[in-house]
Amino acid sequence: MDIFASGPIAGILDVVYQFVTFLSQILAPVAGASSAAVAVVVLTMVVRALLIPVGASQVRAEFTRRRLAPRLAELQRIHGRDRETLQRKTMELYAQEKASPFAGCLPLLLQAPVLSLVYALFLHPTINGHVNALLSQHLFGVPLGMSFVHAVGTGGATIGMIAVFVGFLAAIATVTAISRTVLTLRPVQTGSPTTPNMVTRVVSYLPFITVVFAAFVPLAAVLYLLTTTSWTVVERTTLRRTLSPDARPPRLSTAE
Repeated sequence: MDIFASGPIAGILDVVYQFVTFLSQILAPVAGASSAAVAVVVLTMVVRALLIPVGASQVRAEFTRRRLAPRLAELQRIHGRDRETLQRKTMELYAQEKASPFAGCLPLLLQAPVLSLVYALFLHPTINGHVNALLSQHLFGVPLGMSFVHAVGTGGATIGMIAVFVGFLAAIATVTAISRTVLTLRPVQTGSPTTPNMVTRVVSYLPFITVVFAAFVPLAAVLYLLTTTSWTVVERTTLRRTLSPDARPPRLSTAE
């Protein structure tokens, strides 16, 4: 059963369709044939702008977790063999500090429905009973509803199409690498040097799964992923500088 074909979800998808179509028509005089692709980028930026308060709370939670790192390490040392007690003590510590260990997941969870709608928007020939005109839109000669895997698998892709996909996938990989390097907070020194274990190293590479995912989704969803990952780097860097506990307000000069 296709959940996007009927019911309230089909109506929501239709609202997104109308919004993207409206943006595309406005942008057409400037963007020309790429207006639908630019509309997807604008939609992504609108969503991310609405989520700035969530991003700010996430950054505050990061600083809180970093501040609590020595105390969490001490709990691990004391209760490491008693997982139940360790979990209880850890949650009690977060409750005392009015923080959440899951705050970092919230922006991803809030974006997931939007990404799903963009994905569905460029897969369905009909939306809520009418023809999906967005499927006829292209970017650099590539249909917005085509995925890299489909293009290569069917053998119908030209070298130019493959180059477009490779370029976007490489861009996502680059932004992900920058994000992994720039946005990883250095751990607080707890008195003894620590060496990242294998699990920690593997987890640090998990964001690159986005590149693999992007190879399977329509080009429109690839645009969403590239835009949102780029936004994350800029937003997080800016918010960390603004909300850092070490930040000091500028001094006001006083007249003699």
